[in-house]
Amino acid sequence: TVDDAYRIQLAQIEEKKGQGATVAGLKIGLTSKAMQDMLGVYTPDYGFILNTMVHDEETPIDASAYIEPRVEFELAFYFKKTLQGTVTIDDVIDAVDYVVPSIEIIDSRIADWKIKFEDTVSDNGSSAGAILSSAKTKLSDIADITAIPVTAYKNGEFFDEATTAAVLGNPLEAVVWLANAVREYGITIQA
Repeated sequence: TVDDAYRIQLAQIEEKKGQGATVAGLKIGLTSKAMQDMLGVYTPDYGFILNTMVHDEETPIDASAYIEPRVEFELAFYFKKTLQGTVTIDDVIDAVDYVVPSIEIIDSRIADWKIKFEDTVSDNGSSAGAILSSAKTKLSDIADITAIPVTAYKNGEFFDEATTAAVLGNPLEAVVWLANAVREYGITIQA
């Protein structure tokens, strides 16, 4: 079940914490229609970003450390306040310190990415790494958080573009969803 999958995820994170890893943050997955259509599910999922998964933006990453890695372009939120209880969009806006562009490395232990929703959840939301930019922007300096353009290049060649509206229509709504979803397992989004 989905509940079993989240409990498996939490057990794995606790084991990694027991080995010295620390939680650097949380990740939201399946926030775009394309990804939801791929899995036939219409709800996001979440996972954890551990300190051992965070990479410097200037350092090349050895792809052989992964099984079938892919990348997703994200907006990462840093918080000055902990989000707890029932969270609203106003709570998120009040708690955000700044945002940075980021890249999430996703991966799957299941061959050819033939996964079900429960598979990705139990596999930490398919999260395998994160590259966080040092370019910090305050929310007050962003005219429209849903209209931030993302243009992706591979070896100098354009291959995709979107805007942050692809994230549940509004990245702030995605954070609201996350804060309320993790509460069910006693987790909060920490400052």
